[in-house]
Amino acid sequence: MEPTYATGLVWFRRDLRASDHAALYHALTRCQQVHCVFIFDTEILDALPRTDRRVEFIRESLIELDENLRSLSTHPQGGLILSHAAATQAIPSLATQMGVQAVFVNHDDEPQALARDDHVRAQLSRLGIAMHTFKDHTVLERSEVLTQSGSPYSVFTPYKNAWLKTINPFYLQSYPVERHAHRLAPRPDALNRPVPTLQEMGFEPAGLSQLKLPTGSQGAQQLFDDFLQRISRYEETRNFPAVKGPSYLSVHLRFGTISPRLLARTAHALAQQGNPGATTWLTELIWRDFYFQILYHHPHVAERSFKPAYDAIAWEDGEAAQTLFQAWCDGQTGYPIVDAAMAQLNQTGYMHNRLRMVVASFLTKDLGIDWRWGERYFALKLNDFDLAANNGGWQWASSSGCDAQPYFRIFNPVSQSEKFDPEGKFIRRYLPSLAGLSAKAIHAPWLAKPLELQEAHVTLGRDFPYPVVQHDEARRKTLERYAVVKAPA
Repeated sequence: MEPTYATGLVWFRRDLRASDHAALYHALTRCQQVHCVFIFDTEILDALPRTDRRVEFIRESLIELDENLRSLSTHPQGGLILSHAAATQAIPSLATQMGVQAVFVNHDDEPQALARDDHVRAQLSRLGIAMHTFKDHTVLERSEVLTQSGSPYSVFTPYKNAWLKTINPFYLQSYPVERHAHRLAPRPDALNRPVPTLQEMGFEPAGLSQLKLPTGSQGAQQLFDDFLQRISRYEETRNFPAVKGPSYLSVHLRFGTISPRLLARTAHALAQQGNPGATTWLTELIWRDFYFQILYHHPHVAERSFKPAYDAIAWEDGEAAQTLFQAWCDGQTGYPIVDAAMAQLNQTGYMHNRLRMVVASFLTKDLGIDWRWGERYFALKLNDFDLAANNGGWQWASSSGCDAQPYFRIFNPVSQSEKFDPEGKFIRRYLPSLAGLSAKAIHAPWLAKPLELQEAHVTLGRDFPYPVVQHDEARRKTLERYAVVKAPA
């Protein structure tokens, strides 16, 4: 196929890899020469704390992406053009400076990102430059899976069934970027700069290397290869935070250092062979697509409940609520499984999925605090923060979202702890002050006999807080609070 454009520009955002990349492939097949750019967008970065693991993860992954693009291009000056500026200004300016006829990007369906892209598209249009966008961050997106009446699904199981009926080799195939990489152009001398340091962008190192979190496409592949050795056991191990059960790929999916098509293709093939773990894991990937299409079709969920009736709930407010919320953030609620989970989040930027449900249920249904408070805290702390999944998870836990758990289903933090961390291994890892307690007492230290607390060198109120609420009483209040909802979830 003869190229349509002389010069094109690929704008990388949440797709930090050089292989199986939709926008890069389409640019390479439609342009005689292609430049690649990543913008450290100040409109996003300026709102972040000056020490942020995600910025460090992005920077480390860009170093590898730059090397991969240079290698693919075979030019010494090949690689990634980098800018630290507002993307809404930098992309039109750079496109003009480079003399490109088209900009190629992958979809980002978050409301603010859509507004940004509309703004950039309008500016480019005035300059006579086209902007082409492509699906890349999910396997199926937007309106590719609809009900028979043509509306988006709001219940997961029918969506999943339709997703599985829709999926075929076309949707799962890889984009052969390498075949067309000879069209990658060398960077102009003025733009041939290395990836800026954190300090140059006003950030400080966040200790990412100490977390042993591998970055870039190579790091993602390393994690995926490791997971494939144990994927068959995923169904039986995924709920236990002390066990190496998850894939740990969520941050790589978030920043696109691995292709979701590769993951779905592999999981789908194994599921077809009857692999139980792969079947369950594929369902998790489908949940991810589900939440993205919810956000796309119902952008109000970013601010309000998916189910409007749930916006009538009167959440706790005022100084007392702020004190309880701070105790939850700091891991000082007096419930070991909740506090250990929050310690994991605060120390590492990661939280096991089962524990995300436990702490979210505790915040909303034990403390009676608005799910949006917790959603914002996760957005600040999670390495893998993704608006669609984070919002979907919080609304699920608070029963205000699509296909959420019923409002009267309220996790008991002690029984959850006993069921999913039976020996207290996870609790001991993140709450060393409780390490001396028995497997029975560690889930509810306030119920332990005084002698056992003494022998374990635990003084409640000093070494570990008393519970900030009593679960049974909190449950009663929650049922009263949710009584304003006319119909069950």
